[in-house]
Amino acid sequence: MKDYLIRGLAFNDEIRFFVTKTTDLVEEIRKRHNAYPTAIAATGRVATVTTMMGAMLKSGDRIDVAVRGDGPIGTIYASSDELGETTAYAKNMQVHIPSNSQGKLDVKGVVGGGNITVVRDLGLNEKYTTTSPIVSGEIAEDFTYYFAASEQVPSAVSLGVLVDTDNSVIAAGGFILQVLPQATDATITKLEKVISNIKPISTLIHEGKTPEEIADILFEGEENYRILRKNDVVFKCTCSKERYADALVTLGREELESLSQEESTELVCAFCKEKYHFTKEEITELLENLK
Repeated sequence: MKDYLIRGLAFNDEIRFFVTKTTDLVEEIRKRHNAYPTAIAATGRVATVTTMMGAMLKSGDRIDVAVRGDGPIGTIYASSDELGETTAYAKNMQVHIPSNSQGKLDVKGVVGGGNITVVRDLGLNEKYTTTSPIVSGEIAEDFTYYFAASEQVPSAVSLGVLVDTDNSVIAAGGFILQVLPQATDATITKLEKVISNIKPISTLIHEGKTPEEIADILFEGEENYRILRKNDVVFKCTCSKERYADALVTLGREELESLSQEESTELVCAFCKEKYHFTKEEITELLENLK
């Protein structure tokens, strides 16, 4: 089953929801960065929640998330859009620490404390930035707090990444449930009870449950919700040689003159690890255009 996301409304349109499977996405991130288990668990959770936040955008918009913790993994970055095209990485992908007291990957331990920054690129050079503190380091709880504090939307966020003994990602996904203004106390109570009893999202996905089947569990049957949109989720980076050429120009004349003395200049995208090579002649051309 390929990765995809569903979004919709439940319980007489009192609840907005997003449910996604991101196993292939997170495994692709792991492979590109040779990530260790705890690092990919943390980065995969951020990639998954960013994918669902991307689904909240309008066409052409983009969202960038930075989880700036003081733990050994450093800052975790993720970026996505309304099409489910997502990429992510952390400053230190080769970090792994002992399991926590529950025998699970210690995501909190590698993330530490700090803050979350969310930037929505709404086009036409219009960007909207919000921040909130890291309240636990477990990512799901941190974004639950983010939605309540920064966007004033009561939400429940569940994220999970299951890593196999060979370090590969065998299940990843998440859901976001948001309480709309017209929600009744009875609906909220019902939802809280289901959430408290539901299996971990990574377990459900590992068992083969689809996003629709997970929605069935959350909303007690398909008659209680309707899907408004369904789209694929894929790893896709926005980098290109043209973008890196523009970045080189921003270094200024002196730095370009220095690079023009080299036979070749290599730049590597932090998100996807794609390499871009610029010849001596190409650097010289950039320098001439700068003049």
